[in-house]
Amino acid sequence: MAVAPTAKGWVPFGEHRTWYRVTGVVGGELPAVVVVHGGPGSTHDYLLNLCSLAEHGFPVVHYDQLGSGGSTRLPEKGADFWTPELFGDELDNLVRRLGIEDNYLLYGQSWGGLVVARHAAQRPDGLRGLVIANSPASYELWRSEMDVLRAQLPPGVDEELRAHEAAGTTDTQEYFDAMRVFYDRHVCRVLPWPSDYLASFMEMADNNTVYSVMNGPSEFTVTGTLKDHSVIDDLDDIEVPTLLISGRHDEATEKTVQPYYDRIHDVRWEIFEDSSHVPHLEEPERFHEVLLSFLREVHPVANAESEATSHG
Repeated sequence: MAVAPTAKGWVPFGEHRTWYRVTGVVGGELPAVVVVHGGPGSTHDYLLNLCSLAEHGFPVVHYDQLGSGGSTRLPEKGADFWTPELFGDELDNLVRRLGIEDNYLLYGQSWGGLVVARHAAQRPDGLRGLVIANSPASYELWRSEMDVLRAQLPPGVDEELRAHEAAGTTDTQEYFDAMRVFYDRHVCRVLPWPSDYLASFMEMADNNTVYSVMNGPSEFTVTGTLKDHSVIDDLDDIEVPTLLISGRHDEATEKTVQPYYDRIHDVRWEIFEDSSHVPHLEEPERFHEVLLSFLREVHPVANAESEATSHG
């Protein structure tokens, strides 16, 4: 259950606006954790259980990226507008507008991991740490690994998917049903899907401008502007402590995550054995333990405050 926000609203972003919510109080000693969702074109909803970090003193900022959720929707915009640079600029703007640029951490999930990696590579002074969760370092690797995962689906499923993709019938119920076989193995293994996850999924289904332009018709069919996008060459420039998270059954396979581990200087990697693409929903207790442990290592004052609270 998500904790009620202490603040929410919009910050201006050029001619548009970015919707955000804050849980906890920013401006204290502990850094704010800015949560950058995936998609692209998803919403913050499926990551709401990260609000629990506020109970341990870490204020949490969720936001909906431009084109999705409560932020400005621009269905008329095309491929020249929806670029990785746009979302990097939006994150820079949000951190500055909320006044947390002197003390913050970033949590990027899936596509959000590439956004936060590029941000961190700029070495902003106030960035204290980085979490890259279930994120490929390049979409070339992602596309290659998708072929591997699709070949392992039950007999006939991949053939049906490819027939629909070739015929341009990816908006049919038959394609969706075949797609669910992949999703239930490699995206979210909790059935029925958790309500937070379902909320983001339904939002994207209702408003798929960004996803369709940047990604394509499905997770395993990247035909949009992200097709050749990579952050691998940025990774040597990341200096802050970094936690990598992935699931053993993740669509972001270990091969797609490996460059982060190879190139970031101060990095550790936690693989969740019973998870796929959303360990925070699939193994929430262990996930919370791993994430909180990392945050307390990055900012040791959290340990002292937690002990004071427990003995108070």
